[in-house]
Amino acid sequence: MDSAPGAPLSRSRPWPPRSAYLHIPFCHRRCFYCDFPVVPLGDRADGDHSASIRSYLTLLESEIAAAGEGPPLSTVYLGGGTPSLLTPGQVGRLLGALDRRFGLAAGAEISLELDPASFDVPRLRGYLAAGVNRVSLGGQSFDDGVLLALGRRHRAEELAQAIAWLQQARGLGLRSWSLDLIQGLPLSAGATATAVQDHWQVQLRTAIEAGAPHLSIYDLIVEPGTVFERRQQRGELLLPDDDLSADLMALTWAELVAAGYGHYEISNYAVPGHASRHNRVYWSGAGWWGFGMGATGAPWGRRQPRPRTRQGYATWLEQGQVPSPAIAREPSMPLDERLMVGLRRREGVNGAALLAAEGVGPEAVAALRGRLRPYMQAGWLRLEGSRWRLSDPDGLALSNAVLREILAWWQEQPQRSLGD
Repeated sequence: MDSAPGAPLSRSRPWPPRSAYLHIPFCHRRCFYCDFPVVPLGDRADGDHSASIRSYLTLLESEIAAAGEGPPLSTVYLGGGTPSLLTPGQVGRLLGALDRRFGLAAGAEISLELDPASFDVPRLRGYLAAGVNRVSLGGQSFDDGVLLALGRRHRAEELAQAIAWLQQARGLGLRSWSLDLIQGLPLSAGATATAVQDHWQVQLRTAIEAGAPHLSIYDLIVEPGTVFERRQQRGELLLPDDDLSADLMALTWAELVAAGYGHYEISNYAVPGHASRHNRVYWSGAGWWGFGMGATGAPWGRRQPRPRTRQGYATWLEQGQVPSPAIAREPSMPLDERLMVGLRRREGVNGAALLAAEGVGPEAVAALRGRLRPYMQAGWLRLEGSRWRLSDPDGLALSNAVLREILAWWQEQPQRSLGD
């Protein structure tokens, strides 16, 4: 078994969870691409809504208090939704609840998602004083037309102002910050491939000039139940084809690597020292606590989802369904999932160790290698001793094809991991 930090979990020797995700579901409005469990409050998300937020936080704190025991947390992530609709005092209260239950390790990474239109300098200072030291800024685009088409509430001017505030906060306890951008946006009528690539290059260069030490570049995915899905069904949503999408990925890699960013995970780039410690937990196969409506936790590697509505979540808590330590210690995620999340990372995964720990026989291993041989011959997938990794950028950009083969292979196997 690979003993290096970030190595995938063995079913027989899971690591204690040292990370926690807290879901804050409140938003001003639901974006057109969003399928997350959120509670839209309207553009004036204050005043009459404060009681709703307070009651939810009470539920969230009760779940934290009922969680099984664990070591001090080294990473905490408040996501949503729009966590910056909480006051600094409320954020501090949640961090205090975590500290009482588990403790917060010295130097812990404490991340908070911020919407550019939902905070100002005093509020940012308050978050930092409460213990936040890393921010994830949901910018998505520097183009007002794109922001409008995505259903975003903020505009480019507010994004630029938010970035300026984050740059100024580096001396106030902000260790790092990240900027989200969406790649593969809906196309306007008559748009040429060259025009689309030129527009995306401007977005990338603007982000680089903004000095963001970490960039999360997400492909637009049309999720079920979203506004975009309904538009797509009506033939009103035109998206880049596979060739253009691949060209956009290649452009992203070329621009960011030339600017000094490392491509450490399929969707994430960072300058040295600014990779997200919390996000790496998910991709390493290690466990994490998950708290809140719609959150998924995996305290010992096994995924445990919560209900996606406030009432369902409240009922779930009232019925005492918070996972017990005994449940949490059951075997971890299935082998195919551990292989897939591991391959998302630049360093790949110790595939030989995972197969051996699972007791996969030589015939099944040979079948998997046979499925993956075309990708190895193309140079997308590399087997370097016991470690398997996707080449950068081609392999990571075309990872879905490789991951589909792993999933198809696993579905052919007569045995299933106990956590499946």
